[in-house]
Amino acid sequence: MIKKELHTFFASPIGYLVISLFLLVNGLFLFVFKTDFNILNTGFADLNPFFYLAPWIFIFLIAAVTMRSFADELQTGTIEILKTKPISNWQIVLGKYFGAFILIIFALLPTLIYFIAVYFLGNPIGNIDIASTFGSYLGLLFLASAFVSIGLFSSTFSGNQIVSFLISVVLGFVFYYLFEIIASSFTYTGYLFKQIGMYQHYQDLSRGVIETKDLIYFISITVFFLFLTKIRVEKI
Repeated sequence: MIKKELHTFFASPIGYLVISLFLLVNGLFLFVFKTDFNILNTGFADLNPFFYLAPWIFIFLIAAVTMRSFADELQTGTIEILKTKPISNWQIVLGKYFGAFILIIFALLPTLIYFIAVYFLGNPIGNIDIASTFGSYLGLLFLASAFVSIGLFSSTFSGNQIVSFLISVVLGFVFYYLFEIIASSFTYTGYLFKQIGMYQHYQDLSRGVIETKDLIYFISITVFFLFLTKIRVEKI
């Protein structure tokens, strides 16, 4: 099932387009556009602009990757054929999940060039917080995992891929940043809302402090939405 999904991505322009788009958008903001995200203009040898920008790109990019996962099956009617094969609903869901997640990993790998560039741009060379960088990359992987599971769940609601895309973007924004906004409006319950949302957990990992609670949080979100996706597939 995983091979089938990866073949679907890379046998068509989808996989290459996703990777190219992710690198292009990040490259333009980090090295070309004269904005606060431009690493060359900040005067600091770190990748904080990339790690701030990447989650926002992920919300839209992963929604675009996963929007066809079940929506396309529903639209063409192949979901019925898929369910008659000797594979369980969990295998179907996990196959699509790992296919999309591996594609995102492929998109992230070339960004190690950014790390190498910043490493040599530092004064002295190598003046970069490696622990923080490692934690941020780990945070991006867990964040991507959560967004992929949300995207799969969203794609089960309609045969229209645009609808699936919009649902995924909204849910991604809600879980990534809306709870952070709500938290800033409350004095006593603010901490609770911060812990519900992904932003605070991602920020904690980005500081290079890898705590079990943050890893458990992202794993729980991923498993939760995969479980909801499996329930949805059973009802289709």
